[in-house]
Amino acid sequence: MALRIYNTLTRRVEEFVPLEPGKVNMYVCGPTVYADAHIGHAMSAIVFDMVRRYLLYKGYEVKFVTNFTDVDDKIIRRAAEEGRDPLELANHYAEEYLRHLRDLNVMPATVYPRVSTEMDWIIRMISGLLEAGCAYRLNGDVYFRVTKDNDYGKLSGRRLEEALAGVRIEEDPRKEHPADFALWKSAKPGEPAWDSPFGRGRPGWHIECSAMCLHHLGEVVDIHGGGNDLIFPHHENEIAQSESYTGKPFARYWMHHGMLQLSGEKMSKSLGNLITIDEFLKEHSADALRLLIFTGHYRKPVVYSDEAVESAERSLARLRSGLRPPQGAITTGEAADKLRIATEDARVAFVEAMDDDFNTAGAIAALFDLVRAINSARTAGVAGPFFVAAQHTLRELAGVLGLTLAEPAADAGATVAAQPFIELLIGVRNELRQAKQWALADKVRDGLKALGVVLEDTPEGTRWRFEAE
Repeated sequence: MALRIYNTLTRRVEEFVPLEPGKVNMYVCGPTVYADAHIGHAMSAIVFDMVRRYLLYKGYEVKFVTNFTDVDDKIIRRAAEEGRDPLELANHYAEEYLRHLRDLNVMPATVYPRVSTEMDWIIRMISGLLEAGCAYRLNGDVYFRVTKDNDYGKLSGRRLEEALAGVRIEEDPRKEHPADFALWKSAKPGEPAWDSPFGRGRPGWHIECSAMCLHHLGEVVDIHGGGNDLIFPHHENEIAQSESYTGKPFARYWMHHGMLQLSGEKMSKSLGNLITIDEFLKEHSADALRLLIFTGHYRKPVVYSDEAVESAERSLARLRSGLRPPQGAITTGEAADKLRIATEDARVAFVEAMDDDFNTAGAIAALFDLVRAINSARTAGVAGPFFVAAQHTLRELAGVLGLTLAEPAADAGATVAAQPFIELLIGVRNELRQAKQWALADKVRDGLKALGVVLEDTPEGTRWRFEAE
């Protein structure tokens, strides 16, 4: 089956056919860097990291660009409150965000352009729009004429007369049309500014992404992505100005993910209902956050709760269980053959799910089926090449989702302190089993499990390890 993607522009699932065979150009709108990033930002990074990883798995060469908005009203206000230079503040939070991406196992982008370093391209594009009559000057400001774009609203489905409903629009009574948006803002005292043919100032929000796409990916992008809160006005305006400038379709496929919700509301700085990435990672693994997101579909909202995270951690522990070493030495026979078939079936099911508009829930179900088969084979004493191949497939397919399946780092001091007591209880349990006191032996085992200690009975004796709940 070919990869199929839901295209926001056409409102249907379409077969994915890139502009150039075997190659994909992909642009994702990045953060405005003025405060600590939260797990809503992490969701966007994780979703498109998954998309990119699967494209690579399918054999595509992927050029992936995501930007930093480091020139913006929010940055300027925050810098003024803290008495800092706006660009210095933005650079600090951009570097912090890059650290977060490493902690979340997000692959580095091919390019991380920043607004402050793309002024030549931004100014060039604004100049072209002015020359084409698609923009106009107002005392040092430059606005885009939405009435010049005959199909304005095609991404969001809003007609021009509906464009003002329910969104923040830049108020300026001088504008020709209320929905016209700023391409360039004239300089104000104390704000960062650059020289341009239209006067000293700085760019508006929407023009930056169009200019960066043009610079780093060319006139037509295969995939343009972001959260569904960006469909209007940001992505709508990107389309209007980009296609007015080039005369070509801006992006072939528009992908939008749902929002991460806390208590039923979108997580955002303005609402104050956020959990920073650092706060999350102090208590939980990056793999758990990925599982929380991928248990549903990327286009749907994800409801965050302590219970949901705990469920993700338990699911993660089950996946990790498939990587435990074998307990026997059987390499052929019915049990080994069943594992071989289960491994092949898991790969087929995984690909079928991911080809269906990145159905990660179905892909994870395929991983659980494989883990179940591995654990059954281990119990049956299977080892050798089929067992190794099954575990290799589990790691490989989990890696396509960005899951490391790494065991949580145990507290070395606690492990050393607990070891003699755990081994004493294991000895007591063994004596109970020899005496056929099965209920008491199970009570010891269950008591240790409740404390996070898992016992494994093998032909070589009983092993133990700590396991995350």
